[in-house]
Formats: sequence, structure tokens, C-alpha cells
Amino acid sequence: MSAVELKAETKDIVIDEVLPHAPETIWKALTSAQLIARWLMPPTGFEAVEGNTFTYQTTPGGAWDGVIHCRVLEVMPNRRLVYAWKGGDERNIGYGAPLDTVVTWSLTPVEDGTRIRLVHAGFVLPRNESAYTGMSGGWKKVVRQLDEISGEDN
Repeated sequence: MSAVELKAETKDIVIDEVLPHAPETIWKALTSAQLIARWLMPPTGFEAVEGNTFTYQTTPGGAWDGVIHCRVLEVMPNRRLVYAWKGGDERNIGYGAPLDTVVTWSLTPVEDGTRIRLVHAGFVLPRNESAYTGMSGGWKKVVRQLDEISGEDN
């Protein structure tokens, strides 16, 4: 390991909130490609099936084409959805630097609705500082949008 790798730190984004909806309602929004497109971004090839691969397209930067490569790692209907989230390019520093992370959605029924816990894990700092900073605020907005869409009659 190089001195830089030894100094590297891994950080996670964690959002933990109670939403006033049943787990089944939130699950539908988490696993319907049409609804995901409304609260996050349009997925290509998404299915809530373990091993399924899919992509998101975001703003390209530098040598990175903006494609986020995902693979479904775990599906427990109405309880837990886990997928790998990879993107970036080795030639980029800052926005579009290589990112190899995991997104975990956990749903727990509570008296007032559902506790939703989002963990986006594995940001390696300083390499992923730009992604970590941008996505820390971004995921908060995404959860608010997920709440709004879950509150609609879908």
C-alpha cells in the first residue's frame, strides 16, 4: 500500500427517517422503474431481482461518460433492497473519479409509518470527496421526493 492509500478513509452517507407510508407503498416506489425515474433518475434495465444489472445516466465529466453501473445484490420484499453503485474513470480527479459503493435501503414498520434507512457506503476519501459531498445533500432531496411519490396514489 502506498502512503496515500494508508491515509485513505472510507465514509458512508446515512439517512434515517420515518415516512408516513406503509412499507409496501415505499417498496413499490423503490422497485418500480417508472417511479424510480421520478424520485431519482430513469434507470435502464432495472428489476428488483438479485443479480440483475442496470444503469443510470447522469452528467458526464472529464473522461467519465456519466454512466452509473449497478447490480442488485439483495432483495427482501418490503424490507431491504441492496445494490452496487459504480462509476467514474481512473483518469478523473474530483467529479467523475472512480466510485465503487453499495446502496442499501432498509424499511422497518413503525407506529407512524415506516422507518427508512438509506446507507450509501464505501466512499474512499480523498478520491471520492466530490461524490461524497454532492451526494450527501443529493440523497436527502431524493428521500424527500421518495416520500412525496409514496404519498400519491400509484
